[in-house]
Amino acid sequence: MGEPESDPDRDAELAVWPGSAYPLGATYDGAGTNFSLFSEIADAVDLCLIARDGTETRVRLDEVDGYVWHAYLPTVGPGQRYGYRVHGPYEPAAGHRCDPAKLLLDPYGKAFDGHFVGGPAFHTFGADTLGHTMTTVVINPFFDWASDHPPRRPYHETVIYEAHVKGMTATHPGVPEALRGTYAGLAHPAIIDHLRDLGVTAIELMPVHQFLHDQVLLDRGLRNYWGYNSFGFLAPHADYASAAKPGATVSEFKAMVRAFHRAGIEVILDVVYNHTAEGNHLGPTLNFRGIDNAAYYRLVDDDRSAYMDYTGTGNSLNARHPHTLQLIMDSLRYWVTEMHVDGFRFDLASTLARELHDVDRLSAFFDLVQQDPVVSQVKLIAEPWDVGEGGYQVGNFPGLWTEWNGKYRDTVRDYWRGQPATLGEFASRFTGSSDLYEATGRRPGASVNFVTAHDGFTLADLVSYNDKHNEANGEDNNDGEGHNRSWNCGVDGPTDDPEIVGLRARQRRNLLATLILSQGTPMLAHGDEMGRTQLGNNNVYCQDSPLSWMDWSLAQTNSELIEFTRRAIALRTAHPVFRRRRFFEGLPIRSGEQARDIAWLTPSGVEMTPADWDSGFGRSLAVFLNGDGIPEPNERGEPVRDDSFLLCFNAHDEQIEFTAPGDGDGGHWEVALDTAAPTGASTTVLAPGASLTAPARSLTVLRRRG
Repeated sequence: MGEPESDPDRDAELAVWPGSAYPLGATYDGAGTNFSLFSEIADAVDLCLIARDGTETRVRLDEVDGYVWHAYLPTVGPGQRYGYRVHGPYEPAAGHRCDPAKLLLDPYGKAFDGHFVGGPAFHTFGADTLGHTMTTVVINPFFDWASDHPPRRPYHETVIYEAHVKGMTATHPGVPEALRGTYAGLAHPAIIDHLRDLGVTAIELMPVHQFLHDQVLLDRGLRNYWGYNSFGFLAPHADYASAAKPGATVSEFKAMVRAFHRAGIEVILDVVYNHTAEGNHLGPTLNFRGIDNAAYYRLVDDDRSAYMDYTGTGNSLNARHPHTLQLIMDSLRYWVTEMHVDGFRFDLASTLARELHDVDRLSAFFDLVQQDPVVSQVKLIAEPWDVGEGGYQVGNFPGLWTEWNGKYRDTVRDYWRGQPATLGEFASRFTGSSDLYEATGRRPGASVNFVTAHDGFTLADLVSYNDKHNEANGEDNNDGEGHNRSWNCGVDGPTDDPEIVGLRARQRRNLLATLILSQGTPMLAHGDEMGRTQLGNNNVYCQDSPLSWMDWSLAQTNSELIEFTRRAIALRTAHPVFRRRRFFEGLPIRSGEQARDIAWLTPSGVEMTPADWDSGFGRSLAVFLNGDGIPEPNERGEPVRDDSFLLCFNAHDEQIEFTAPGDGDGGHWEVALDTAAPTGASTTVLAPGASLTAPARSLTVLRRRG
């Protein structure tokens, strides 16, 4: 970790050895560095070593094996900045866009330095981009992980918290100012303690692969805040590093992961392998396009100068090509083996499943993941849609995969805002969506349940706005989803009306409690536990500002909501009846008995009939979860026993009387969670068969005690 930074200025006679074709990228072994680059179309490749003063030393790579160009430089080590120049055909009509005037970044680069200046050079053949682009940096791969080990939480014990590295820490008063917005800031005890106190077991980071700020946004004074614009799939984004030294980003990221693991929290990365920052045929040439355009991208069959676009971003990676697949798989393995991350959420994952045009569950990518001894063992979460035809694939991914359940989000939103005919769908989503996942051999954990995420309204805005307000994005409010299934509770935006303020607070608690207590894997969006607002903007992808950052002052003003969230997660964590490993059967536990693992009841305590389920005006129902009806054993093979619960859902605009079951065993019912109470706490105790008055739009959770 203490090697001097390499610089070709010091090397009067630069030694060049043949090196090897694998591993791809720049690999420092403690003595020198092996450089390796794939290009099937290249006629020649120059490795360009960039000195600190910006001067360039070119090294022709004379060795090539299987279209991989390589060399070993025994005097080059960590800190060396470099790039490539690829000589080959420039024939856009044939799909080839080589231009040796472009200093190209290494697709396998593990760190990058500098900034993009922008300008026409990136778009003009023959214009040199040296001095206008970033450079790749050789890193020191050695790091003291100490006794780090992955928490390996099973899905049924997982609570995911989706977060943004900068947004989480930019304003936190407990994080030193120099660390705000960085990996080191995210690893600060002030952040980790907050997550651990909530009961979170995994943090899912929005994109941290090196990404580009779109020029069109920079021209409007904005930035690509979300980061879904990658070009370096093995490098942590340099802007999130607190240290200025090139290459130090990697060790800072590793230290962050180590800190989370020590707290028992997994780290999941939101990864974007479906497209790159180079965009369409008018986009900048950064790396892939100039290295081997036709290998890395899906091109239009009858117009090879154009790109297939299943992502809405201008291009789609060619997951049919073996070297592109290798890049994706090498990247995934690197983040697991070298960076110690615990899983991945795949953005627009349907794009990776397109073999020809249609989405194919048996595509090469999924075959490779299934067979990989490293990648197959971590959490794999699909965003199961893209923008292409037939791209909505919720429930259709292979057995290893879990999925963002968009149907869960839509159904729970509709139920609590009072949409008609939602009871049957709501029951299915609440119990783990067996209709979507059971046929592929998956379990309830395959359903990653969410009500809000980075894309869309925050929880506070979901109950405060009927319509989006994205004017700040500079697109005349035309961007972002127009159909949000939101309800403003009577007034759009901020209000001082105490009745509306109270209703909104109760709706936030209703949505949080439903999410946390549903079967499946719950995911919270950062800040929802404290009422974070984006003032009605449902697409803050370009808002790197207080509009999108966490406002930590809300931790004091909305402390009751934080306590409610903590209480709900603690209830889930303490009781396996809310996080079963297998789906409910709804049948008698043992032959001849009427007790069931689950029963859906009307407010009067009578079992729901088909007519009740089909009622278009139904808003209220109860579900009995039998703690003695859990068939699956624990990890030691022992029977699982739990308390039984009755959850009383009332989405009606009036209070409803619910009847607690009376089974004659002398037990009583106590309120374990009440969304009508600011923190969810209640001291109410009911006798068997007694009635409970559930306020309008509320959820009451009863626990049976002997």
